[in-house]
Amino acid sequence: MRAIFGDTLVSLGEENHTLMALTADVAKPTGVSKFAEAYPSRFFNVGISEQDMIGIAAGLALSGDIPVVAVFAPFLMRAWEQIRSTIARANLNVKMVGTHAGLSASDEGGSHQSLEDVCLMRVLPNMTVVVPGDRQEIAEATRAIVQMKGPAYMRLGRDESLKFLEGDCVFRLGKAATVADGHDITVFSNGAMTSEVLDAVKATKLSAKVVHVPTVKPLDEEAIVAAARETGLVVCVEEHSVIGGLGGAIAELLSSEYPVPITRVGVKDVFGESGPQRDLLRKHGLVAESIGDVMMNIVGRKAA
Repeated sequence: MRAIFGDTLVSLGEENHTLMALTADVAKPTGVSKFAEAYPSRFFNVGISEQDMIGIAAGLALSGDIPVVAVFAPFLMRAWEQIRSTIARANLNVKMVGTHAGLSASDEGGSHQSLEDVCLMRVLPNMTVVVPGDRQEIAEATRAIVQMKGPAYMRLGRDESLKFLEGDCVFRLGKAATVADGHDITVFSNGAMTSEVLDAVKATKLSAKVVHVPTVKPLDEEAIVAAARETGLVVCVEEHSVIGGLGGAIAELLSSEYPVPITRVGVKDVFGESGPQRDLLRKHGLVAESIGDVMMNIVGRKAA
């Protein structure tokens, strides 16, 4: 995923000479080292100083450049005040990419596992928040946030190499995509979790509508409400805290547009811990088998 991001950034840098890249001593693990090699005069490594990095990015944006900031997601949040007070308030054209998000920085433990970043970023006025799911979508989403005007945050995992979006599922900011159709239950997800949801549907053989929601802000309100109405049963799955992320955004929307019980599958208000990523996902019910059990129980209760 990070390699795709880095390759796309290099391509965009060739097209647009105002594109800049910044990082906080993590050029190689975030993928921006490729941009640094291709365009050294447009690359800035500020060291482990995320607040300064955001300040420099703000200055570049005010000068007419397009700065792309790339750093591990939990450490980008160190600069949340600067993002809020400088980038978001002034609606500056700064693109922020948080890698190693969710539980993907598994062995490093809770200090490196970002489970609250979507919540923190989507609460900011003017901020676009994107959580793409597979290789092609990351390339398309990177291009989209660079080409849009205004601040944006894109969340990436660490080692995933997924390809599950097919056909006409082309990324468009603010749009959700139905990746499986059905009438028993609706499942909303994003990031790598959509792949797990699709595997869960295959295993359970439920007739499930799976809606991939890569843009958490702005939400595709029309598509989400329509999908919820079609089945009347809603599950939200995300590699994030159940508080304030995709599930929270959808619950807020449906509470006024189409009140319906919502089951949120995610990390239940705890910090992460060290361990193999697959084990951590399993512990928090974020693997296909567990997601399938949740879906079966909900559909079974309705049938009863």
